[in-house]
Amino acid sequence: MINKLRKYADVEEHVSLKNLNTYRIDGKAKMLVSPNSVSDLVSVLNVLKENNQKYFILGGGSNIVLNDREYDGAVIRLNKLNGVEIHPELKMAYAEAGAMLPKLANESIEKGLTGLEFAAGIPGTIGGSIYGNAGAYNACIMDYVSSVTVLDENLEIKTIEHENIEYSYRTSMFKETKKYIILGAKFFLKEGEKQSSLDIIADRRRRRVESQPLEYPSAGSVFRNPEGDFAGRLIESCELKGFNIGGAEVSEKHANFIINKNNATGSDVYKLIKHVHQTVLDKTNVDLVIEQEFIDWE
Repeated sequence: MINKLRKYADVEEHVSLKNLNTYRIDGKAKMLVSPNSVSDLVSVLNVLKENNQKYFILGGGSNIVLNDREYDGAVIRLNKLNGVEIHPELKMAYAEAGAMLPKLANESIEKGLTGLEFAAGIPGTIGGSIYGNAGAYNACIMDYVSSVTVLDENLEIKTIEHENIEYSYRTSMFKETKKYIILGAKFFLKEGEKQSSLDIIADRRRRRVESQPLEYPSAGSVFRNPEGDFAGRLIESCELKGFNIGGAEVSEKHANFIINKNNATGSDVYKLIKHVHQTVLDKTNVDLVIEQEFIDWE
């Protein structure tokens, strides 16, 4: 099977995923597979299906909690599908799923288009950002998506227009149904002024440095903000800032961040998230929704 896969992708066996997730958890994968193209991705998926191998698509690794044990299947990276096209005259852009979101934001701003300033500090891929409807500063990526190109369950390429995409705060039909693999997306933007956009990004960077624990590995906000409130405020009200399990800790700087303070394991992070969730539920009767995904924990 490995030799078959290598016809269509780079394949590494029994590899650490530590540098491929933002918690820097030292999870392992039986196979790490990076297809060369969309057609090669289809071939890879067919080989895996023929051999009854499970898989998951890994984006930027910025919203996941890996298990400590080796994932007994294929972790597929779309990092080679990373093209970005900016068309100022059409006020639109196209990006492949493996392109980084800040790359799209910065290149569109460089070409005089505005809208994605909020995304310049989100360390995810295009595919992952659409999957989880990533956002910040009262904006989300789906606000700017014109259409999404996907592989469906039959491994056929389809384009889904914006009006047919179901999404809401920090989630989408892609995350809820898991029926599609995102290949890329078109974005509709507006004409802007480059320096103004750069000033906005610089200001938000300063605010992130002041309010978020960027000096430690983390995966950003752990819980969605409940309507009319903030997850961080609720966690802080339960006196959980600084609480730790193993090497994982609730940030003293921002309570909705869990940081890898001291060589945290996946189990440390998992248990701490569950503890925070249960404590907030017990003390405030608010059932916080966990924004991050647990990979291979069941």
